[in-house]
Amino acid sequence: MSSAKDRKIGWIGAGRMGFEMARRLAKGGCDIAVWNRTRAKAEPLAKDGAKIAGSLSELSACDIVFCMVSTYDDVKEVISGPKGLLSGSAKPRMVVECSSISLDGSAELRKTLAARGVELLSAPVSGNAKVIKAGRLVFVVSGPKGAYDGAAPYLAMMGQGSSYVGEGELSRIVKICHNVMLGVVTQSMAEITVLAEKAGVPRHAFLDFLNKSVMGSTFTRYKTPAFVNLDFHVTFTPYLLRKDLDLGLEAGRKFEVPMPLASLTRDLIQSMMGKGMTEEDFSTLLVQQAQASGLKLKPENVAVGDGLS
Repeated sequence: MSSAKDRKIGWIGAGRMGFEMARRLAKGGCDIAVWNRTRAKAEPLAKDGAKIAGSLSELSACDIVFCMVSTYDDVKEVISGPKGLLSGSAKPRMVVECSSISLDGSAELRKTLAARGVELLSAPVSGNAKVIKAGRLVFVVSGPKGAYDGAAPYLAMMGQGSSYVGEGELSRIVKICHNVMLGVVTQSMAEITVLAEKAGVPRHAFLDFLNKSVMGSTFTRYKTPAFVNLDFHVTFTPYLLRKDLDLGLEAGRKFEVPMPLASLTRDLIQSMMGKGMTEEDFSTLLVQQAQASGLKLKPENVAVGDGLS
């Protein structure tokens, strides 16, 4: 890893995800400079060894620049906007773009970067801030294989590593499929949990069985504390999940794949948002399901693990 750490790393975006990802690189000894639109959000990373950049142009001479922001509009602004990464004469060797954006947006970004001689790795992730802290983040990556080989050590430092799926934007469709399943599985988990409770089974007991069974998963274990104790601290907002379900349905239309479960789940997310349930975690799908079932939920105040420890 010593040779990898000699490279200059730029980082764009210090939100919930980007902050923790950049922190792992900084704590790992990387020469990393971090830029965020609101500088104060990035400044705590200085104590971990990161430099705090005052402008995006300061990252232009880095070997590799990672980008983790919210939307494709944000990506365009920070990469090719008037004060973006490409606004000066210097340029990085590659950009590793980790945000959840559409296939078309990713292809457009690749074309923009290629015109300046910059390689793009599309590298969306599976996980959230808590998953990153536990070292369980996973990347799915597409783009030039040589570029991937160069970036892989840094991806490994941020979590459990990465899966290379090929050229172009293939990682984007993988991430979209992943997040469609995220919504569908959470809705299904809400339905069966409410059914069990309304029949008289405590939520913690039902989910304890589910998690020990062949149907249990890293995800069902991770969401169990929220379902049992109704702690809906945000890991992923309903707005972001709706965006990804829309991307999934758009891809379904493009590739002529019917997606009835995804469509229904998207409508249920929209219904929840219409009721004002927008600021807490998307797992409030459980609350909506309980309301539709005539069940008033109460926290069970039972200590349950999330499977990450």
